[in-house]
Amino acid sequence: MSGRLLRALPEVAVIPPEPEFAPLLDLLAVEVGREEPGQQVVLDRLLDLLLVRALRAWFGRPDVEAPPGYRAPADPRIARALRLMHARPDHPWTVASLGEEAGMSRAVFARRFASLVGQPPLVYLTEWRMTIASDLLREPGSTVAAVARRVGYADGFAFSNAFKRVRGVPPSDLIGSRR
Repeated sequence: MSGRLLRALPEVAVIPPEPEFAPLLDLLAVEVGREEPGQQVVLDRLLDLLLVRALRAWFGRPDVEAPPGYRAPADPRIARALRLMHARPDHPWTVASLGEEAGMSRAVFARRFASLVGQPPLVYLTEWRMTIASDLLREPGSTVAAVARRVGYADGFAFSNAFKRVRGVPPSDLIGSRR
């Protein structure tokens, strides 16, 4: 979703000030002026909040088209499936099992998911797994086999093939690398 989100944004997005930004901006100004333990964590979270609020404001405009998937969490059944995939990426999900969890038939779930998210459920799941894997591969001491298991692959070979197909590079290229 993040790639699609970034592609949907213009080079510069000007968002008019809104009243709900004021408390966050005030707190940000106070925190920037401090040198206290935990400052970076607080700043990171405040900036996360500001970014989310700015994206909501931008994509809430009537003249702006939100990227596929942006509004998917508003559908309770699809939101449930998304939460499950995010919480348990290592689970052996199928379209049928996700549809069952969402309280829908396999076919209806697959159509609705693809319509709202912009891609079929298992394509989304694979991309999500590779996003997580990219982060895990960069952790010190990580191995392709261990990461493969954590994101739902029985062996490193199948994972490596999927990773290279989705990311364009073998997972071994990311082992221990920094962003």
